[in-house]
Amino acid sequence: MTDLNLEVTYFEKGGSHNTDKALEIAKKYAEQFNVKDIVMASTTGTTARKSVEIFDPNVYNLIVVTHSYYFAGVNKRQEFPEEEIISLKNRGIKLHIGIHAFAGVERSMRISLKQWGPVEIIAKYLRTQFSQGTKVCIEIAAMVTDAGLIEDIERDIICIGGTGRGADTVCLIRPAPTSLFDRLRVKAILAKPL
Repeated sequence: MTDLNLEVTYFEKGGSHNTDKALEIAKKYAEQFNVKDIVMASTTGTTARKSVEIFDPNVYNLIVVTHSYYFAGVNKRQEFPEEEIISLKNRGIKLHIGIHAFAGVERSMRISLKQWGPVEIIAKYLRTQFSQGTKVCIEIAAMVTDAGLIEDIERDIICIGGTGRGADTVCLIRPAPTSLFDRLRVKAILAKPL
């Protein structure tokens, strides 16, 4: 493989105001690298809805990863509207609603016992050393691989994440399941906040 010169976008600030640009960047590099698996985080459905305007579900394997049920607490069953889940599935988009790769039981222990486990420490360092969105991209790459939503883990995928709401980070990733997490590779960070 020859050397690559890639244009990287650094957003002045993270947040949802970068969503449209982040999706455009993801599409540009999906076309350049012939990447068909597009994985995005979407808490309330806004990023998922916008992605369908950019990526044709008949051409791309679009996968939306949202929070697990009761992630926001026992009084909030699901943040992603149920009718939106049905609508996206009817359009051929895959949804993954499950335990976060960097949370799960360890998150409960951190909250209730004030004890940090190694997986949550990894998440904390990815957030602080790179960005929230970079952490999300790595996490959702492993999650969708675990769920069997990526057919060929020898092919790169594009992951889209963000800070809070919306998208502000785009990564080119060679995916791996959580059981083989050391094989996951962030091949390029194509956009992220400073």
